[in-house]
Order: sequence, then C-alpha cells, then structure tokens
Amino acid sequence: MRTITTHEAKTHLSRFLVAVEAGEEFIIARGRKPVAHLSPYAQPRARRRPKVGQILGRRFKVPDDALRPLRADELAEWGL
Repeated sequence: MRTITTHEAKTHLSRFLVAVEAGEEFIIARGRKPVAHLSPYAQPRARRRPKVGQILGRRFKVPDDALRPLRADELAEWGL
C-alpha cells in the first residue's frame, strides 16, 4: 500500500482513482501523519426483501383463547 501526500492526491486525483479502480489502495498523509485510506468502494449486497406473507424467524402460534371475550373480573381490572 503506497503512501501519498495530500498535495499529490489533489494534483493527481484522477490518476489515483484509475489505480483504485484497478484494486490498488493508498494512504493519504498530511506531512508524515496518515489521515485517510483510499480504497475501492465495495458495493453493499442488496438485502432480499421478504415476500408478502412470508414468515420470518420462528413461527408464532396464536392461542385459541386470544380472541375470547374478557371475563367480568378482567373487565373490572381495566375499569370497564
């Protein structure tokens, strides 16, 4: 990996971008201190979207009494 100065990077940016496209990497330094890493851009992998209705993860079983009417004592707890 080659180190270049900020002046070189500004002056020859197009040339360095061609080299980066070919797979080369550079360290850009201000004086002797490295400040940036110039490397090829890795396109993020597209995440597959689930189809409508597709189950993701573990299945959930709805209890049989989930939709039953509330009892009188349960209604009282809610103040209804």
